[in-house]
Amino acid sequence: MAGRLSLPEVDLSCPICCEIFRDPVVLKCSHSFCAPCLQKYWTQRGRSRDCPLCRTQSLDDPVPSLTLKNLCESLIQDSEGAEDAAGDLYCDPGESCPLHGEKLKLFCLMDKEPICVVCHTSKKHKLHDCCPVSEAVVDAKEKMKSALSLLQEKRDTFNKLKKSYEDTVQHIQVQARFVERRTHEEFQKLHSFLQVEEEARIEALKQEEEQKSREMRDKIEEMERHITTVSVSIGVLEEEMALEGISILRKCKRTLARANCPVEDPNPPGALIDVGKYVGSLSFRIWEKMHKMVKYTPVTLDPNTAAPWLVLSDDLTSVCDSDEKQKLPNNPERFDPDTAVLGREGFTSGKHAWDVNVGDNTAWVVGIAKESVQKKEKVSSVLMNGYLCVYFYHKMYFAGTSPLTRLSLKGNPQRIRVLLDCEKGRVSFYNPQDNTHIYTFKHSITEKVFPYFWVGCQQCPLTVEPVEVSVKAVEYS
Repeated sequence: MAGRLSLPEVDLSCPICCEIFRDPVVLKCSHSFCAPCLQKYWTQRGRSRDCPLCRTQSLDDPVPSLTLKNLCESLIQDSEGAEDAAGDLYCDPGESCPLHGEKLKLFCLMDKEPICVVCHTSKKHKLHDCCPVSEAVVDAKEKMKSALSLLQEKRDTFNKLKKSYEDTVQHIQVQARFVERRTHEEFQKLHSFLQVEEEARIEALKQEEEQKSREMRDKIEEMERHITTVSVSIGVLEEEMALEGISILRKCKRTLARANCPVEDPNPPGALIDVGKYVGSLSFRIWEKMHKMVKYTPVTLDPNTAAPWLVLSDDLTSVCDSDEKQKLPNNPERFDPDTAVLGREGFTSGKHAWDVNVGDNTAWVVGIAKESVQKKEKVSSVLMNGYLCVYFYHKMYFAGTSPLTRLSLKGNPQRIRVLLDCEKGRVSFYNPQDNTHIYTFKHSITEKVFPYFWVGCQQCPLTVEPVEVSVKAVEYS
């Protein structure tokens, strides 16, 4: 504090506490000190009564200095008047020690509280490090400034998170509308198919009804003609039966021949509608016919993992690269900046297979990726990073080993078949056109793995090929 005092204040300051003298005393060596400060100094040094400045031994008691005391009191009064005008540099006016009535000019670094100079010599604080209040205020303001900066950073972070959440809400709404539209489209196809199938069956039923009804009406007309003919024969026969003698014998043979004409079966086979053909296992027959229009792909791409530069088809079966980065939530599942996408379903057991149409794509990676792969940094997709894949770039094929293994293939496969056997820890790649083996990884599957697709070409997408489906009834053996 002495460095911040004016020259007269320096001359009237105790060398021990660096404050204006309180009850000043003078030693024979002419050095002056506060009486309490000198007594404290001597107490700490035991029996030694030397001067704190020149180390001269003092056998006599220190002498009070009335002149020095008057000068100090005068300086204090002048200083207090100046503080009333300009403000106290060290503490607020009126803030004083509740125990000693002195101004709080020191700050105890141990107890983190302002104290007076008398408190500094008390048992509670005498061994504690202290600093002037003004320095403590500066330190406190620096700490508060740092805290303010941290709070402002937190506010900025929260604002960014809020904006991210708001964007996510908008994206969720976009996703919901997309799913709603796709659902309507798919069900409309099913509804259209069922409606067409229903109308076709009803039309077939009407045609059969009309045909068989017409046949029956023809039969009815024919029967009416037979009835008329028979009625005539009956009348003739009745007339002839009224004859007597030789006449009846002469006409009997012809009349009996006319009466013996055969009568057709009134219900010929196939006359009725085949009801069972229309209603027997109707749902199954429709289902059996429907499967021809239903497309099934063993892998569905997960748009929540797709890098913002990728464009996925509406049915989530194909993906290609683009120049434009889409505005998508940076959720933890999403690849960014790596232009990759995963299949929606992961595997930990069983056997699985899917074909990928690579076509004329000039840069692609196909295979599987572990659930733990890094998605927020660009890493080489090799085995040590959690990928088991084959690559095609710079017109060369590679297996994702460490280091990469160059593959020699006959021609350029248009499709790549991926075979995953979780129990055996095998991931094999084939050309399904001629079933040529490309490469096999032997690696234990210890966590969930997902189909993995990386694409670096905008002209030609990677497409998961649909597989044939069938509907059949289980027969008893």
